Amino acid sequence: MGGIELRNVQKSYEVDGTLLPVLRGINLHLKENTITVVLGRSGCGKTTLLRLVGGLEKLDEGEIQFYTEHKTAFVFQESRLMPWLNVWDNVKFGLNNKADNTVFIQNSINTVGLKGFEKAYPHQLSGGMQQRVAIARALAYEPSFIMMDEPFAALDYFTRSQMQRELKHLQQKRGTSILFVTHSIDEALLLGDKIVMIEDGEIKSELTIEAGSKERNLLEPEFIERKKQIQNDLGE
Repeated sequence: MGGIELRNVQKSYEVDGTLLPVLRGINLHLKENTITVVLGRSGCGKTTLLRLVGGLEKLDEGEIQFYTEHKTAFVFQESRLMPWLNVWDNVKFGLNNKADNTVFIQNSINTVGLKGFEKAYPHQLSGGMQQRVAIARALAYEPSFIMMDEPFAALDYFTRSQMQRELKHLQQKRGTSILFVTHSIDEALLLGDKIVMIEDGEIKSELTIEAGSKERNLLEPEFIERKKQIQNDLGE
């Protein structure tokens, strides 16, 4: 089968003595070498789902089965770079000291388009460039899955659009497996091979997009109809 399988996953949090359910009976297959987008409003449980899959939290009930090597990297909304380290050392951070790390680090920096910025510090980079460093750091770790929690939400429209295109191209080039969380329908349509819509802690619907390697145009009738379908499924 490959990938990651979630079976009847449930998670609640205790708030002021009251148990509040966040995820209710989630059943989901995350395929290898694809981008699975989890889409929903703020507070619907999508980030909790990502954190459970990534091992940052423990589920209350159910099972998460890994069919491939379980090696996970994260990219968050903030780049979370070490301000006292340059680009090279930020990408290197967390790796061991094997001699061949140099190749992985340089290849990862080149892949995200930052060749020539190896000695630059975070404060010398734009927001988009900082997120490229965060992605390069994740790639250098050679994970089986990258967990991305609204990584472009804080960027301006033009930088965000550029980063979306670059991520899609990078994923297709490398065959990287990605679980991507967003509240943007347009972003989900641009990136997702599968879009999972969550509402009130439950999967409302799923949508698979077979768009090949060509860049997606959301003004095409196909994507306009898909956007309407998502809006209808999420009650917009």
